Parts: sequence; C-alpha cells; structure tokens
Amino acid sequence: MNTSTQMNLNEENALNLQQKIRILVVDDEQDIVDFLKVELEDYDENFSVSGLNRGIDALKLIQQNSCDLLITDIAMPDMDGYELYSRTKDIRPELPIIMMTGFGYDPNHTVVNAKKAA
Repeated sequence: MNTSTQMNLNEENALNLQQKIRILVVDDEQDIVDFLKVELEDYDENFSVSGLNRGIDALKLIQQNSCDLLITDIAMPDMDGYELYSRTKDIRPELPIIMMTGFGYDPNHTVVNAKKAA
C-alpha cells in the first residue's frame, strides 16, 4: 500500500471516529426531553441528542434518515409510542428503538403491545 492510500484510509478512519451517534428523543413532556439530552450528551461526547414532542414530527426526521437511535415515550397525546414504533419499523426496520413510560412497569402491557406493533 502506498503512502497516499494509507493516508486516505487514516483520514477516513478519523472521520468515522468523529461521527456522532444521533439520538432522537420523543416525549410530550419537554422536561423529559431536556433531561435526557443533557444526561446522554454528558455521558458520551459522541452522542448528539435532539428532541421532539410529537410523534408525527419524529417520523419526518426518521424518514430523512436523521437519527441512529430512537428513544420514545409510550403515552403521548398525538401518536402513542406503539404507533410511532410501528410506523418507524415500516420506514426503517433496522433503526433501534427504546420505549419508555412514566406509568410504571407492566411487562405484559409493554411487551405484548410492542410485539403487536411490529
């Protein structure tokens, strides 16, 4: 491998290391969005967190391939997390999704509904 090729590979590796992981947080409560943004970006400097309050707005960003991970609340007024999950998987089946709720843990409810949405 010549020096020029090696330099190009090194530059490409450096760019890949600098690329941030784009996390999209969706919750109708802005305080939750703000909290997760601060905590996640403090946890890892390679996380770039954006937040939205409506599922329909999130779908627009997801369609544009503008995130690498989706974190969504389940209980939201315009579109609940199950619908957002289902519609997201139709658009980008490879996108990892974390669903959260402030209503307590109910393993049957969360798992069953998420599987139905899939």
